[in-house]
Amino acid sequence: MEKVLRKEFVLSPTAEKVLGVLSFLALTVAGAYIRIPLPFTVVPITLQTFFVMLGGAILGRRLGLLTQSGYLLFGIIGLPVFTVPSLFGPTGGYLVGFALAAYVIGKMLDHYSASSFRKIAFALFMGEVVLFTTGMAWLSIFLHISLIKAFALGVAPFIVGDIIKLVAAATIYQRIQGQARAIF
Repeated sequence: MEKVLRKEFVLSPTAEKVLGVLSFLALTVAGAYIRIPLPFTVVPITLQTFFVMLGGAILGRRLGLLTQSGYLLFGIIGLPVFTVPSLFGPTGGYLVGFALAAYVIGKMLDHYSASSFRKIAFALFMGEVVLFTTGMAWLSIFLHISLIKAFALGVAPFIVGDIIKLVAAATIYQRIQGQARAIF
């Protein structure tokens, strides 16, 4: 049944890849608009990191990187896709971190056809480390504050929420990894 449905909707492997990239690009954009501003920091809570992690896992390193690079390009050319209007604003490091995190996650999971929950969660965690490191470093430079203060403003408030997003993304990916790897 799955093959029949897949053939009815998407005819070529290239079209499947394009659809995957465009879907996660759209989800990343939508995730920017699902946001909760925090009064003590310029960094809002968004659903973007969930889609970055899941996209990196499902699409793999090349397509995950392409997806997030496309997201960056859309913002650079002026489309209203960023929560802060410019890549060069205080959250620019997180935005660049999206592309790097998707690549790292995809690279770590590309080597496994069937990964355990622990391997998946570890790959997602490493992607988050990359994302938060680039975000925190840029925040420190942009606001002229210490790395400790940047951690307090740009990482610490998000740890619990990102653990929840990580567990959700790992759970989803673990259940669909066979089908995802067959396509991407």
